[in-house]
Amino acid sequence: MPDFRVLYTSLVFSQLASNVGIVAIPLVAVVALDAGPGAVGLLTTLGTAAFLLIGLPAGAWVDRLNKRWVLICADLARTAMFLSVPLAWALDGLTLAHLYAVTLLSGCAAVFFDVSSQSTLPGILATDQLTRANAAVVSLQAAGQIAGRGAGGLAIQALSAPVAVLAMGALYLGSALRLFGMRAEPGRTEKAEGKAAEAKGVKGAEAKAARPKLSAEIREGLRHVLGTPELRVLVIAGVLTNLGIQFVNTLLPVLFTRELGLSAGVLGLYWSVSGIGIFLGARCARPLAERFGLGRTVVGMGACLAPAALVVPFIDRGPWLWIAMAGWFLVTTRLGVDNVLVVTLRQHLTPPALLGRMNATFRFLLFGSIAVGSALAGLVGQYAGIRASMWVGAVCVSLVAVPATIGLRKGPWWRGMPGQETARPAPVPGPAPGSAPGPAPVPDPAPDASGSAPAPGSLPHAGGATTGSRD
Repeated sequence: MPDFRVLYTSLVFSQLASNVGIVAIPLVAVVALDAGPGAVGLLTTLGTAAFLLIGLPAGAWVDRLNKRWVLICADLARTAMFLSVPLAWALDGLTLAHLYAVTLLSGCAAVFFDVSSQSTLPGILATDQLTRANAAVVSLQAAGQIAGRGAGGLAIQALSAPVAVLAMGALYLGSALRLFGMRAEPGRTEKAEGKAAEAKGVKGAEAKAARPKLSAEIREGLRHVLGTPELRVLVIAGVLTNLGIQFVNTLLPVLFTRELGLSAGVLGLYWSVSGIGIFLGARCARPLAERFGLGRTVVGMGACLAPAALVVPFIDRGPWLWIAMAGWFLVTTRLGVDNVLVVTLRQHLTPPALLGRMNATFRFLLFGSIAVGSALAGLVGQYAGIRASMWVGAVCVSLVAVPATIGLRKGPWWRGMPGQETARPAPVPGPAPGSAPGPAPVPDPAPDASGSAPAPGSLPHAGGATTGSRD
């Protein structure tokens, strides 16, 4: 648990910085550089484009490297990049090109940080602690939205957007310094591989030659995610969710500041409400899943709460602002439940050696959909209007329960939870030929009300040896 406390404290700083940036970076472009909807959409796209550019190889690299040092180096890189923004602004040299470069490069650092942090959890926690730990991490992410986005909006309103970016750099530095308190990561490293090879009498050069190529390891991760039915349907539902959220959220800074004439503080308040929803969902996820089962909870929350997104495109000054906030609160409550349960199931279904690649594959596909959604939102907003973009997103979000129902309805997780499997007793051998019949063999137990018996052919539980990301 000491390592988890170190990682969790680091995530506090990192989440605050990331959520301040979600408000600050677009507003630097809009307020300081007079950017339009297309430029803001491109800026948001670049923030997640790194997951498309290096997402898959990053997972293979993380599986080979010491995750502690990956986390530290990623935070230090983000510190340097974000501190360059207020420096350039103070010297009257800040440009959109500079902001684009910082956003893209910091996104590359975020790829390594997110994949490493999600892949570290199962290696430092016991299997039965994973759901509670994931709930704590998602709750922290939600609290970061509440505090980070709200404080970011107020700081921008009281001071300026570049000053808020300065605070981001300081927070990332705090995260990096905290990570020095973590013990050496116990997972796979080049040094450990070399020692294992030497123990078997294999020289270092021969061991490196025998190691699978990077491309083969990437394909192995893709096969695992896309070839496992539960993981495949989680990818589809996640892509649909992320596309919809980006269509709704990308152009909100433009809508609030220009069309509605609202302040940055109101925008920060709106996004803080979504953080409250995610926090509430994260805290309710485990009790709901234990009561109803993982699959039924994911599908039920999607069917009941996700359609509330359809009220968001009506957002306006006055009562509709509060109605839209309430609708988005329900949507993000569902998102908080999903973020805990889906990550737990992903960790449960993945062997330890594949954790980095599994998480990177999910990040590649889910954050790639964010990049695509941001770009398309900018285009739709530029040519069809901001509210048209929001309607597209609201419809995508409202349909998210459909693939989840199809993929999880008949699986072992519909009524059960990962980690609840019970061992099946060995079959009783029948009587020998010609001998007196003995007692009837005891049949395999059927799944109980929680559906805890594992499905035939399912992977063994791998959490005790595992990510979590995210968003």
